[in-house]
Amino acid sequence: MACDYDALYRRTPNALGAPTKAFCNFFSTFDKPAARVLDVGCGQGRDALFIARLGHSVVGVDISSAGIADLLKAAARDQLDLVGHVADVVTFEPSGTFEVLLIDRTLHMLEREDRQFVLERVVAHLVPGGFLLIADETPNLREFRATLERPSASWSIVRNERGVLFMRRES
Repeated sequence: MACDYDALYRRTPNALGAPTKAFCNFFSTFDKPAARVLDVGCGQGRDALFIARLGHSVVGVDISSAGIADLLKAAARDQLDLVGHVADVVTFEPSGTFEVLLIDRTLHMLEREDRQFVLERVVAHLVPGGFLLIADETPNLREFRATLERPSASWSIVRNERGVLFMRRES
C-alpha cells in the first residue's frame, strides 16, 4: 500500500473524513431494511459505520489492523450490527451473499489484474437485484464496467459519472 494506513489511523481519528456523499445519497433512498452490506477497503469505517447506523448489517474488510480496531470500537460503542476483518482485499473471500457491495477508493491502489480479480470475486457474492457501489479514479470506471458487462451477467447502470459507478445486478 502506498500510504501507511496503520500509522495514519493510529495518529488521526476519522482520518479520511465524513462518509462519501454519493453513498449517503444512495442510502437515503435505498428502501430495503436491514440489508447485508460488504464494505471492501473500509479503513476506520467512515462508510460502514454510517450504513450500520441506518440499520443495515455491515461486513467491513481492510488490510489495516488499526483501521479495523477503530471500526470495531465505534461499532461496539454504538451497538451496531457490524463485523470487521483484517485482510488483504486481494485474498479475502467473503462469506455469504450481500444486497450491497461498496468499494470506496480502494481498487485504484491495486495492480490492474488484482483490481479485476477482486471485483469479480466480490460480485459473485451479490444477490440478483443487488447494488454495486464504486467510487474510484474516473479512468478506471470504464475498465470496471467492461469487467462486469460480460455475457454471463446482466447489469443496469444506476449512476455513472466522474469518479462514481453504481450498478444493479439484474441476474
